[in-house]
Amino acid sequence: MRYSLLAPGKRLRPILVIMAAEACGWTDRQEAGLTGDPWPAACAVEMIHAYSLIHDDLPAMDDDDMRRGQPTCHKKFGEALAILAGDALLTMAFQV
Repeated sequence: MRYSLLAPGKRLRPILVIMAAEACGWTDRQEAGLTGDPWPAACAVEMIHAYSLIHDDLPAMDDDDMRRGQPTCHKKFGEALAILAGDALLTMAFQV
């Protein structure tokens, strides 16, 4: 899971979550001592994206060998572990 989640990338989706929270006044709420941290949501969005990439790269889908300059999860760890890693990332995203 760590292999795919921490792979090089721009992290555009989590940045957009944080920017949306700031546009909705999150920084003002934070300064006022109110709750509502957007970081868990940003992490969950990245986990869901990593899950979708893992499953998309599988032989039954695109059968890609490389992703972000490194071997895809199923090429490095095998198909079964790639499926389990993707499913675990999706489950973790819902628990955040």
